[in-house]
Amino acid sequence: MSQSTQPIVDRAHLAILWHQALQEDGADLDVTTRVAFDRPMAGTASLNARQPGVFAGRALLDMLADAHPEQLKINPRLADGDRIHPTTPIAVLGGPLPLLLGIERTLLNFLERLCGVATLTRRFVDAVAGTKARIYDTRKTIPGWRLLDKYAVRCGGGFNHRIGLHDAVLIKDNHLAGVAVAGLAAAAGRIVARCRQLDPRPDFIEFEVDTLDQLDELLKVPGIDVILVDNFSPEQIQEAVRRRNASGPAGRTQLEASGGVNLETVREIAASGVERIAVGAITHSAPALDIGMDITVR
Repeated sequence: MSQSTQPIVDRAHLAILWHQALQEDGADLDVTTRVAFDRPMAGTASLNARQPGVFAGRALLDMLADAHPEQLKINPRLADGDRIHPTTPIAVLGGPLPLLLGIERTLLNFLERLCGVATLTRRFVDAVAGTKARIYDTRKTIPGWRLLDKYAVRCGGGFNHRIGLHDAVLIKDNHLAGVAVAGLAAAAGRIVARCRQLDPRPDFIEFEVDTLDQLDELLKVPGIDVILVDNFSPEQIQEAVRRRNASGPAGRTQLEASGGVNLETVREIAASGVERIAVGAITHSAPALDIGMDITVR
């Protein structure tokens, strides 16, 4: 279940999203730029944040440089994960004015979203500093943008939960509908056995519980990597940690807290001793970071 926080993103996937966004915006048919200039002109564009935050998007700037090697000169000023200050440029771009103006809004849209996710993630990461808890994202991402949202989470110092339905097993209440608490351990044992037959093996096996009784049953089952305690109160989470720690070999099972997590509650949750805290808000509710592009004509 180890994961590098190195913020790498699939460049080919990024390029597809970028070109789809440009096409949506009609960049090749920019009538405003066509009528604004009567001769070829070049310019310099400075990308500047208008509020503090955390940078995510170096992969986008590198992709742009590769896509326009003859037209665009891009000078990034920040690495992924760097703190952003309003007085520090994010990057400086030089090239033909029609190209700079054609990509302006799309570039800002991408960067504002990425930096917004990274910034909110860092706030949660900072809030649990000094505890053993790590901040994890969820699948609550913008459709089509999951890999970019999760890249931005890593830029903010967070960790990725499963990417999708294909890479890890997460058994939730709807998967166990009709299974009584008394039969939960047996049902979970059968599921774990089937997981071991999969090829490739899932990255991890996780079960969700709604009660401490369910937790007790699952702690009897070897092979479960993570137990998600969903919508538990801080006191219940502390009790879950105590029971897990007292459960012998099953004490190696990690506990993940989720549900109702916000910046006001996350520190108390982390102090309980859980290893993982899943926060949907870092992707589904991250506000865009305000970034502007200031162009000067050369």
